Amino acid sequence: MTDKALSPDEMFSFLELKALQYNKTAFIDSDPISIPHRFSRKEDIEISGFLTATLSWGQRKSIIQKSLLLMQLLDDSPYDFIMNANEQDLKSVEKFVYRTFNGVDCLYFIRALQKLYRSEGGMETAFTSVFAEGAYSAISNFRNIFTGIGDPTRTGRHLANPLQGSAAKRLNMFLRWMVRKDENGVDFGIWRNISPALLICPLDVHSGRVARKLGLLNRTSNDRKAAEELTTALCNFDKKDPVKYDFALFGLGVFEQF
Repeated sequence: MTDKALSPDEMFSFLELKALQYNKTAFIDSDPISIPHRFSRKEDIEISGFLTATLSWGQRKSIIQKSLLLMQLLDDSPYDFIMNANEQDLKSVEKFVYRTFNGVDCLYFIRALQKLYRSEGGMETAFTSVFAEGAYSAISNFRNIFTGIGDPTRTGRHLANPLQGSAAKRLNMFLRWMVRKDENGVDFGIWRNISPALLICPLDVHSGRVARKLGLLNRTSNDRKAAEELTTALCNFDKKDPVKYDFALFGLGVFEQF
């Protein structure tokens, strides 16, 4: 690829090619999505995916190692643990630490998940109920429910707040995993009441750098407005499934140092 600006048709072909190249199961083992792929039960996929997405900052190898450890602390059956753990069982998660996410945070997350699944209809319900208003409205609604079990002053920092301008990269990545479904077998597509057309492209330093180099993003900050700008640009190439190009942007940034 040259430095010459691509025409819309050339950009479409390039993004399609790269999305197809990286949207393959061969990349699963080296990606955090490998954690929920260890499970087959819907609720296990949701819970393990959410917790793994929460931990997804830093080196991917470390993210995977720590997420595996957390699954072990949940007896490798996260939904059963969430539904049945007593106070003694919960002590096991207090030893967990990954970067700034420590045992206090982990315990808060498990208690919030217990409330979510025991009395709020589960994670899918929390997101789906307002998703028609937009992905960021759904994320904000979920956050309100999730932080409703007590003072979230510390632990709330680990759950993005779009109302404060956050791009919510990790939650948007999690939503991509749950909502998108195609024949390639990477994303799960188990939340079928949400249209992929409503998703927001996960935006981080890698995808942001690639998007700006390709002319898909002008805003310099990787914030909510930038994620919305990028997603709008991607809709020009596939308005029904714009977030599939996350594979292209991420692959170009991580594997090709584009």
